[in-house]
Amino acid sequence: MKNFYSNGKLLLTGEYFVLEGAKALAVPTKYGQDLRVEVIEEPTLIWKSYTNDGICWLEVVFDLPSLRLASATFESEIDGGNDTVAEKLSDILKAAKKIDSSFLESSKGFLVKTRLTFPKNWGLGSSSTLINNVATWAKVNPYQLLENTFGGSGYDIACAQNNTPILYAKKAITPFVKPVNFNPTFKEQLFFVYLNKKQDSREGIKRFKALAGNLASEINRINELTAEIVNCKHLNEFEKIILEHEQLVSKTLQLEPVQQQLFSDYFGQTKSLGAWGGDFILATGNSDTPQYFIQKGYHTVIPYTKMIR
Repeated sequence: MKNFYSNGKLLLTGEYFVLEGAKALAVPTKYGQDLRVEVIEEPTLIWKSYTNDGICWLEVVFDLPSLRLASATFESEIDGGNDTVAEKLSDILKAAKKIDSSFLESSKGFLVKTRLTFPKNWGLGSSSTLINNVATWAKVNPYQLLENTFGGSGYDIACAQNNTPILYAKKAITPFVKPVNFNPTFKEQLFFVYLNKKQDSREGIKRFKALAGNLASEINRINELTAEIVNCKHLNEFEKIILEHEQLVSKTLQLEPVQQQLFSDYFGQTKSLGAWGGDFILATGNSDTPQYFIQKGYHTVIPYTKMIR
């Protein structure tokens, strides 16, 4: 039996701009995904994916060594009845094998079980944790595997592999990754709020690339704001930084910040994390914060210390 585990992720600064080389602050979460591999006698790969509630939502059988898709069974309420999930899994495994042809070369077969420790729709990295786990199992470069499958900046892969906050900058197959001591004294006043929908980051990226021109000055400012947040000592200073960050991204995307859209009467400051319009936001606040968002219909409010490693 082999066991692999990868952390989930949240991007605190640099959303969208991280794709263009900006330095971002990213944090691994206490939630993630594990992958267990057991050798079996039959020359097939049996893949079972489980939710955080222990429900098997996907079962796929591949013939070995061809990786031909033999069968696929779905829990339609969880995956939306979209059979492209099995095809994406097939693409990941084939991409790993293309990088290292010895992967899955065996006279025997494999039973693989994956399990998320967070709800699948939270957007904490169900794909990136899978990519990193498969890459670790296959002994291939996870950034290369990501580039050959889903694409993206790769910060989520870095979070999957690190147990502390990191500074991240995209640099081809070998990105800049630096662990940092981001442990704000005011972390008890920080909360993560789920906006009740999983955002497709590809839509936001497409918009960003369509609207963005020469971003040299914006990237430079994002880098400065990231450094300021890492070194920030006081909550009011932190709120000013994330407000400016929101305004900068808002101007580039030509979209209203989440606070103007949904929480204009909130007493603290909010910030989108990653793709705008869904997943989690960061909110500064106090003991009244959970009740405020719950009354607005947003029932998943997680304190910083319960979310972040």
